[in-house]
Amino acid sequence: MATTIKKSLIHILHRVVHWLARQTVRTHKPYIIAITGSVGKTSAKEAIYAALCEVRRVRKTQANFNNELGVPLTILGDWNSISRPAGWFWIRVILGSFFKIIIPLRSRYPEVLVLEYGADRPGDIAQLLSIAHPNVGVISAIGEVPVHVEFYTSGVTSLVKEKSRLIHALNVHDSAILNGDDPHTNLIIEKTRAHVTTYGFSDSADVHISHVRHVIEHNRIIGITFKLEQNGSEVPFVVKHAFSIAHAYAVACAVAVACEYLKLNLVAIFDSISRHYQPMDGRSVILKGIKNTQLIDESYNSSPLALETALKTMQLVAHTRRVAVIGDMLELGPFSIEAHEKAGLLAAQCLDVLITVGSRAKLMAQKAIEKGMYEAAVHSFDTAQEAGLKLQEIMKAGDIVLVKGSHSIGLDRVIEEVKA
Repeated sequence: MATTIKKSLIHILHRVVHWLARQTVRTHKPYIIAITGSVGKTSAKEAIYAALCEVRRVRKTQANFNNELGVPLTILGDWNSISRPAGWFWIRVILGSFFKIIIPLRSRYPEVLVLEYGADRPGDIAQLLSIAHPNVGVISAIGEVPVHVEFYTSGVTSLVKEKSRLIHALNVHDSAILNGDDPHTNLIIEKTRAHVTTYGFSDSADVHISHVRHVIEHNRIIGITFKLEQNGSEVPFVVKHAFSIAHAYAVACAVAVACEYLKLNLVAIFDSISRHYQPMDGRSVILKGIKNTQLIDESYNSSPLALETALKTMQLVAHTRRVAVIGDMLELGPFSIEAHEKAGLLAAQCLDVLITVGSRAKLMAQKAIEKGMYEAAVHSFDTAQEAGLKLQEIMKAGDIVLVKGSHSIGLDRVIEEVKA
């Protein structure tokens, strides 16, 4: 009985909050930039906010508010958490939102909303589109084997179809910003009426990334630098405290959005991004480690494409020993074995020491050894705690240590144990 009442209350809450969000959008008419993707959407969101925040009133998705409650909550207010008790919190949200609709103060409401649209399961994007139809749709990256694919009955095809609903729903006057290096981009472009801008390392990308390298001072990596070219103009960018080329993609995405929306030039965008963009915790941020090492914290989550990007970035490191603690990648369904084995082959080319965590990641370790990595340099464990102890034992001064795995593997605990 209690469970039935709770479900009914949650259903009513959804309906009320969705209605309030739709009315808020109709009342204030913000310019909406919606981002989806399997990799990099949060970093893209942060970079877009950084590019626009000096010239427009901008609100962005906080925390992981990218679902049927999180998106309307972002529309209704600048909330960064759901406080306790939850019932009182939602009463405040609902009453406050009603008041703002009845007595709108447009000078205070954001001119731009930068929203993340999650698509963990079929139907998610359609539901979010019914709440807020965007002016700009962004797909950060999907990859050959996307995360959450196990929840889609037709595998990758149905997941790509779900993500691409964001782009296919755009009107002829809207804009689509797509990763030009993603294998699904050409198919997505064929089915949209919107104006398309691409970004990436591809020569055909409208915003072209090149000359990526790490910034090194006193034999330590302090950030990443790269060049962006757009419409014949070329500007070097530097992102401090960032390690992965994933941040080059995020900045390029933000440049594409800013050029499309505000027609800003690269220099103006560079200045704003330089002042306001920084990597978020767990997303390829550089930290000081014990024993005078450097940690690359990518412990927030993992997927085949994200891991591939991280490993290829490790390959750029030439001045010191490259160590990685890599955990299972979850929610891959029937693609799990192949994805972990493929990662192992790449790890053998990019790392000097590999520590794996979890039963699936053991396949990665085996393939790395088969590819030619020294067996003594490969270690496999069942838990993050065991891996953390081994890492502390083998760490040497100057090491670069990548820590990456799906969130539930708990590699954030490894980071806490070995950071300075």
